[in-house]
Amino acid sequence: MQVSAELSRPRAAHSETRPWRAETRATLALAWPIVATNLAQMAIGTTEVILLGWYSPPAMAAGVLGMNLFFAFAMVGIGIAAGTSPMLAQAVGRGRHVVRDLRRTVRQGLWLTTAIALVAWVVLWHTEAIFLAMGQAPAMAAGAGDYMRGMQWGILPFLWYMVLRAFVSARERPRAALVVSLLSIAINAVLGWALIFGRLGLPELGLVGAGIAGTVAETFMFLALAAFIACERRFRRHHLAGRFWRPDWPRLAELARIGGPIAGALLFEVGVFNAAVFIMGLIDVDQLAAHAIAIQIASITFMVPMGIAQATTVRVGLAVGGGDRPGQVRAGWVGIALGTGFMAGMAALLIGMPGPFIRAFLDTDGPQAATVVAHATVFLAVAGLFQLVDGLQVTAAGALRGLKDTRLPMIYAGIGYWIIGLPLGAALAFWGGLGGLGIWIGLALGIGLVSLLMLRRWIRRMR
Repeated sequence: MQVSAELSRPRAAHSETRPWRAETRATLALAWPIVATNLAQMAIGTTEVILLGWYSPPAMAAGVLGMNLFFAFAMVGIGIAAGTSPMLAQAVGRGRHVVRDLRRTVRQGLWLTTAIALVAWVVLWHTEAIFLAMGQAPAMAAGAGDYMRGMQWGILPFLWYMVLRAFVSARERPRAALVVSLLSIAINAVLGWALIFGRLGLPELGLVGAGIAGTVAETFMFLALAAFIACERRFRRHHLAGRFWRPDWPRLAELARIGGPIAGALLFEVGVFNAAVFIMGLIDVDQLAAHAIAIQIASITFMVPMGIAQATTVRVGLAVGGGDRPGQVRAGWVGIALGTGFMAGMAALLIGMPGPFIRAFLDTDGPQAATVVAHATVFLAVAGLFQLVDGLQVTAAGALRGLKDTRLPMIYAGIGYWIIGLPLGAALAFWGGLGGLGIWIGLALGIGLVSLLMLRRWIRRMR
């Protein structure tokens, strides 16, 4: 009997770890296509920057300026689209009236993002006047306005695509969105090259051509994903376009309540990094160039924990809908561990081996490269620590979104980024004499505070 009892203990321990292993596998299976899709969407903007850089440096600068304004509005719509994710996942988890619930949530998501796009169209049409009012050079403002004349129309199909992407992710079928995004990269690259430079029998349109190519690529993404949903057997029965005109006011209000704070948190985060670029430009050109390299590297690696966070939202939402309290705990902690673990590995690489990352963005043999490389090496060391806490905060926020808990995380983001991070960074840069390093230290400390607050909130909710 004693031997039998001792032999049974390892089996019991193994059975206790099995749900955690299963949750890890499920999260990774859902997360990797989402991560790849995030990287693919980032590649679309990167492709436009590269093509405009080949066309002329002033065109590239004006295009980047216009992109920043475009994505300020896009972030609001992305927040609303992200708000559909926990609503969809919880409906799937409940399993009752799932077809009706998913259709109505998607419909209201399309309604709200349409309203955002209409406002964006009115504002973005006056891009040149906006940048002139902000003190930008007339040539830069005019170039950004030309780019936006072609690009602004893509915001509606882009936001509709994001709503449909949330739908397929909630049904744990995110690979379709990945395939569509990969195809859109090729479409944007070929059409952008042809319209910017006047190839393949098309006129040379420069910045306007880049914007048109972007709109065509975004429209293709929406139409292709919508066609997949309409044709795929499991999704066809949802009839997502059915009774599109019929409102569901309580659901619309719930989506605004959940998605609005997500949009606010995204604007806080994007805004603080845009402000950091302007402050860095007041210091000197070399540190601005080094900052651009470091922030681009950080943005690329951030796509991984962000994708894990999106998968975590779905996994937590499914457990909430199914009334599975232990499943909620497992899904949240697995996502947090995966996101933080990946960023810990990236921190080690950025601190220990910054050279290969810098060389990917800069000719290190150039006459003025030494100073930029020196600053970028220091910035990447801080970025390593920055990334570690950034992975924690984004995955903890993803877990909380699965619970439809978004208001306090938005407040945490506002406090960490704008009350602590940016003012502290500016003080260290100018009064503390640290220059660009001070900006990075301030941002790292601000995000560190946000991550601790997010983690504390998650622990309290699980108790």
